[in-house]
Amino acid sequence: MPAEPLPTAPRKVARVVLLDPQDRILLLHGHEPEDRANDWWFTPGGGLEGDETHEQAALRELMEETGITDVELGPALWQRFCSFPFAGRRWDQDERYFLARTSQTSTRATGLTELEQRTVVGARWWTCRELTEAHETVYPTRLAELLRRLLDEGPPSRPETLDAEIA
Repeated sequence: MPAEPLPTAPRKVARVVLLDPQDRILLLHGHEPEDRANDWWFTPGGGLEGDETHEQAALRELMEETGITDVELGPALWQRFCSFPFAGRRWDQDERYFLARTSQTSTRATGLTELEQRTVVGARWWTCRELTEAHETVYPTRLAELLRRLLDEGPPSRPETLDAEIA
């Protein structure tokens, strides 16, 4: 009998909750490669490479996906496990979200992968109110609530574990 394949560990991901001086959050707009109508908004970030720390990956991904380098990286805010289909495969991710602040509000994606070039179609700064009233899909799904609490109470003393999201 052939051996069962060993389960693979979730992809380690660093994400950035980037706020400008007006406390707007930057979100990227993406879609499924073959279906532009299947779209959503999400925080910048991506997988760790080599022996990168989560903090190093957060800053690298932010630069690649937005061109923003003038950043004050703050503490880890949240952790979450998510699993979702995208581009013909299932992605299992262990994500950490970091607070960051910047005064640099113009964006220019200069380091997107080939897949990102086909699926990331823009970026937008959102107020907390706009995010709360949005009808678009946003990940993590509780982002508006989490952002409101962050702005009202400040960062948690240690990263909060969010509910897993499995699609």
